[in-house]
Amino acid sequence: MKSLAVLPAAFAVVLLSGCGADPAPAAAPPPSSSAADQALAGSPCGEVAGYQGTKNKVVVRGKTDCAEATQVLKDYFAKLTPTEATSPQGPGPVVVGAWTCGSGPNDPVTSCSTEDERQIEATRS
Repeated sequence: MKSLAVLPAAFAVVLLSGCGADPAPAAAPPPSSSAADQALAGSPCGEVAGYQGTKNKVVVRGKTDCAEATQVLKDYFAKLTPTEATSPQGPGPVVVGAWTCGSGPNDPVTSCSTEDERQIEATRS
């Protein structure tokens, strides 16, 4: 009778031994260059004249087109007063429609953004 009592235990061991035998899922492949990567890198949109006529290279990120970006930056530089431009804290923030633009002290990059996370930049060249 002892051999019959061991039979259910042996059967359970055989069944449970297969539970951990599934291979681990494969790691996800590395991401390829996607639209999100390109949005982070930005898209060049030419140049606009900045404060006192300096040239600024325009870059957009996200759902903004070049026409809107260049117009916002033209409006920003036109609206920027000499006091704002020479502020020790840096120019801005200056509101241009839905956009808020500014930069840090002595920073060659002017950044503009909206509440819905659209971004544009102008870098003095």
